[in-house]
Amino acid sequence: MSEPAPRYRTALPILLFAAVLAIVLGLPAAREVSAQAKSSDAAREAQKLAWDDSLPGPRQPIPFSHALHAGQYQIQCLYCHSGTDRSRIAGLPSVENCMGCHAQFGGDLEGVQLLKKYWEEKRPIEWQQIHRLPEYVKFRHNRHIQAGLACQTCHGPVQEMNRVYLVPDRGWMNGMPVAKLEMGWCINCHNKNQASIDCETCHH
Repeated sequence: MSEPAPRYRTALPILLFAAVLAIVLGLPAAREVSAQAKSSDAAREAQKLAWDDSLPGPRQPIPFSHALHAGQYQIQCLYCHSGTDRSRIAGLPSVENCMGCHAQFGGDLEGVQLLKKYWEEKRPIEWQQIHRLPEYVKFRHNRHIQAGLACQTCHGPVQEMNRVYLVPDRGWMNGMPVAKLEMGWCINCHNKNQASIDCETCHH
């Protein structure tokens, strides 16, 4: 008659099963705790400033701060505006892209709560456009990025802005003042960087 197996041999599978079960059941709770973790004072202040109507720029549907994300957290432009280096249009981050981070944290911020509402209702965020060119201008973001121009060349120091706006910048062309995104301003930049100033380069 065979001897009974030692107790540790019969107990080991039970202990392993209990450990795996505890981990699996604990993951949702861990995610919930993470999502409910208190946001930093810097995040709260950035959200407040993003909706401060005394600052320049339009009020956006969500109090998003570039100063916090691109400045303090140093998130690269192409992480959110993905495909800008391959497409003529910069595009905007999808709600899904934003939720990739904010499903995990920031749940105590009003801005993130608004974001989650867009996500649950499957609606896009209707951001207010800041930089606009006439329809007859064929500006391509990918060519400018591939040429090595920083986003700040046209958009200004976005990493310092809690609320994005068109940063004033004036220059001179043929003795006449030109403002940012006007034809003369762009031609000055093309001349400086030895880029084509042929009419068909920029116009349809």
